[in-house]
Amino acid sequence: MEHENDHENDHEHEYLSLAEVERIARRAHAGQTDKNGHPYTEHLAAVAHGVAARGGSPEQVAAGWLHDAIEDDALSRDWLAGAALDARTKAIVDALSKRPGEPLEDYTARILATPGALLVKQADLAHNSDPVRLASLDPATAERLAAKYRRTRELLGLDAESV
Repeated sequence: MEHENDHENDHEHEYLSLAEVERIARRAHAGQTDKNGHPYTEHLAAVAHGVAARGGSPEQVAAGWLHDAIEDDALSRDWLAGAALDARTKAIVDALSKRPGEPLEDYTARILATPGALLVKQADLAHNSDPVRLASLDPATAERLAAKYRRTRELLGLDAESV
């Protein structure tokens, strides 16, 4: 084990720092807004900070910054494959990237099967489910999203308090 850790430390400098990951994510999502009309980067920051607050690793925090980049076409799958990121970060980002037409059950099963992904999804759901954010949406959209987030938490085995 000690040898593995030494090996990882030797290669640590080869990976993007969290500050670099944040800059890439902010640049990739520049100009995008959320359903409330706020800069989309506010959501990314909230998720990354939520991951850190939940005791997430640097790899998970990096995935928090990048969790929507592939799904939103802000960055490509080819970019992710070639990025100077830890394999765990890449796996989490991939797991959190919904595929077109993918059933929620398949999406949540992939999250549960990917080490570290559930914590990042918890932070994402917590911010998406924030009553203040939902309250600024029209009632039909707010209820539709709240129901979707409840179903996602259910499939992930999370209760509302754990999010």
